[in-house]
Amino acid sequence: MFKTLKGDLDVVLDRDPAARNRLEVLLTYSGVHAIWAHRLAHFMWGKKLYFLARLLSQISRFFTGIEIHPGAVIGQRLFIDHGMGVVIGETCEIGNDVTIFQGVTLGGTGKEKGKRHPTLEDHVLVATGAKVLGSMRIGKHSRIGAGSVVLKEVPPNSTVVGIPGRVVVQDGVKVGDDLDHINLPDPIADKFRQLERELIRVKKELKEVKREQATKEQTEGKV
Repeated sequence: MFKTLKGDLDVVLDRDPAARNRLEVLLTYSGVHAIWAHRLAHFMWGKKLYFLARLLSQISRFFTGIEIHPGAVIGQRLFIDHGMGVVIGETCEIGNDVTIFQGVTLGGTGKEKGKRHPTLEDHVLVATGAKVLGSMRIGKHSRIGAGSVVLKEVPPNSTVVGIPGRVVVQDGVKVGDDLDHINLPDPIADKFRQLERELIRVKKELKEVKREQATKEQTEGKV
């Protein structure tokens, strides 16, 4: 137990450059408070103390702004950065060394029964405001870009962006730096840039055709 609690503190020092020491993290990081409250609530849930577990999770939500259902299974060294607005559903499963930023929802679609929330494997990063909805698996070392809405399974070592979320990088190896969640490919912007280049090409061709037509008319007029 103490090893787990120490890991929860040390992962903040490892991933947040603003964190200076364990005491500061212990007293001021709401993500750590929410995770520790969840670990206790999850223990109660396992003992079928459902009301007490839910009560504790709601008290934690009130103080931290982070809602974690006591039924969710959370691995070692979860890092919730800032955390306000984070929602983690009942049947959600989170592996080890996962990073979650503020405004993230790991929820269901409202139509499923049983396992209805996502499973995040080890070393997954979910960036600010992303929504991962439904019973699907996010593979190891994958990254979900800020504001993305993920509705389908994500293979390991992938980068997902957009609404709906689509895989834009998958090369079988770890993608970049775990915390570099702003410099991600944007397939929609890429498509617009491609259309812009095509439009410029068409305009040049049209201009050339008009020039040739004008030259031809001048030549015929002289004749």
